[in-house]
Amino acid sequence: MKIQDLPERLLNDEYMDSLSSFRIERHVLNRTIDTHWHQFYELGLVVSGTGVHHVNGVPVRLERGHAFLLTPADFHRIVPDPGQTLRQYNLIFTERMISDELAGQLFERGNAYYCEYGHEEYADAEHEFERIIRESDNWRELSGIVVKGCIERLLVDLCRGCSLSEPAFDREPILSMHPSIRKALVYLQHHFREPLLQEEVARFSGLSVNYFSESFRKQTGQTFQTHVRDMRLEFAKSLIEATDLPITEICYAAGFNTLAYFVRAFRARYRVSPRQLRGLGMTGADEGRRANG
Repeated sequence: MKIQDLPERLLNDEYMDSLSSFRIERHVLNRTIDTHWHQFYELGLVVSGTGVHHVNGVPVRLERGHAFLLTPADFHRIVPDPGQTLRQYNLIFTERMISDELAGQLFERGNAYYCEYGHEEYADAEHEFERIIRESDNWRELSGIVVKGCIERLLVDLCRGCSLSEPAFDREPILSMHPSIRKALVYLQHHFREPLLQEEVARFSGLSVNYFSESFRKQTGQTFQTHVRDMRLEFAKSLIEATDLPITEICYAAGFNTLAYFVRAFRARYRVSPRQLRGLGMTGADEGRRANG
């Protein structure tokens, strides 16, 4: 089912003060949360109730013990089942709460994570969420270190629990790549919709521009510009299929600067225009048949 409201982007400054890198709440949801995305990460654990979680246009069930992680590259919608109230821990945080080493391991295959915990795993996660709540309510010396430790343990457990699952945005494993290129790829997965200069990403990765450009192409099989373009096209395609957001809005939301270039690039990759894809309601299988035919 498509929605009528335009996706909203929730910003750090609206949900966290300038000195904080996280916020935690016990959410009680008895109505639909419309499609939106964030500037921050979101980690959730369902305590009770049932519903459907639409992540990047893909519906998955929500019930007690289900855990999920969303990054700034993901969009989602939550729909409680009729007569149900979803109760969950909800933790939002910025990149500052994740070490580079953990980020590289966690996001090697993609962004969104979703899994179902057993009794023991749920109890461990609940303990970490409650510890964060206690520290938040009674902030004192070294509380920031305690909270960061809790968040990283939650992320490690989620990564382990999802080790046999496919993420919503599937990517080739990048563990075997040069650490600097791995760092760049993780950064791109979360920032591809923003204005990006190769020089800035090279500097972030600790490499010279020329060496970064050559290494990136050799290890990914694509130039930096092509890789970013393809990520934006994939994101735009998901928005077209999952929402009623106007094509022009999707163009800019995905990170493209002009509608004309977006339409040309989209048609070149998917063999149909963005409006044609929406009109056809094309599935991934249909798309593949058309592209190959």
